[in-house]
Amino acid sequence: MVNFNGTLVSEDTNMLVQNRGFLYGDAVFETVKIVNGKILFFEDHYFRLMSSMRVIRMEIPMDFTMEYLEDQILDLVKKDGLESSSRARITVYRNDGGYYLPQNNTVSFLIQASQLEKDVYILNEAEYEVDLFKDFYITKQLLSSIKTTNRLINVTGSVYAHENGLDNCILLNDSKNVVEALQANIFMLTGNQLITPPVSEGCLNGVMRKQILALAKKIDGIEVVEAIISPFDLQKADELFLTNVIKGVQPITKYRKKEFSIEVSKTLVAKLNESLNLV
Repeated sequence: MVNFNGTLVSEDTNMLVQNRGFLYGDAVFETVKIVNGKILFFEDHYFRLMSSMRVIRMEIPMDFTMEYLEDQILDLVKKDGLESSSRARITVYRNDGGYYLPQNNTVSFLIQASQLEKDVYILNEAEYEVDLFKDFYITKQLLSSIKTTNRLINVTGSVYAHENGLDNCILLNDSKNVVEALQANIFMLTGNQLITPPVSEGCLNGVMRKQILALAKKIDGIEVVEAIISPFDLQKADELFLTNVIKGVQPITKYRKKEFSIEVSKTLVAKLNESLNLV
């Protein structure tokens, strides 16, 4: 028996009782975007998921092929009537057994899907204000670059942003350098240099980050650089924007008292849609 919200129930009736993803954050996940029955950038998502599982020493099933997982996601989306434009999350968790030391290294997975309003990437030109989140810091290590279910910094930072009327917060690492935003990678344009922190600084190895790095290199006059960004650099920037697979590119219009241009963001969104044949 277990006590669930003041009621004694059988352990068998509550799926969370021994779920290692719930108990220890012993899980990794990927969030993908589906447009017209196709998962965008699925190869990148798949290989990042496999890499994440290897990092935390999960046993990868023989049938966990890219084709198998793609079929599982699309089958759910089709049955839910969400083929035109949706997001799906696949969470892979280690199976029950043990405490910190797993007694069963096999895995199970859960896929969830929900509707998105737009299939194309739309640039949000409304005011978007951010500030630093300094209550907790990201460590510069390999675990920080993968998507585990331990997202307490992101959750706490999101609460802080909501309480302070902010649209997002910028996270720092233990060297007090800029890493990323709460749910996105960050880019900074200063002069003709477009800069984003390297993965070694602790940022997520983002799938959209990879696409934007490649697209930005095709813009005449722009030099793309992966380099350390300090909080002081942000106020000297000409443009700041965030990237993730669901939103694409989100311009930051205000950081503290500084306001920013959105011109490169516009160009990148157009190139992104063009590269995916969404326009």
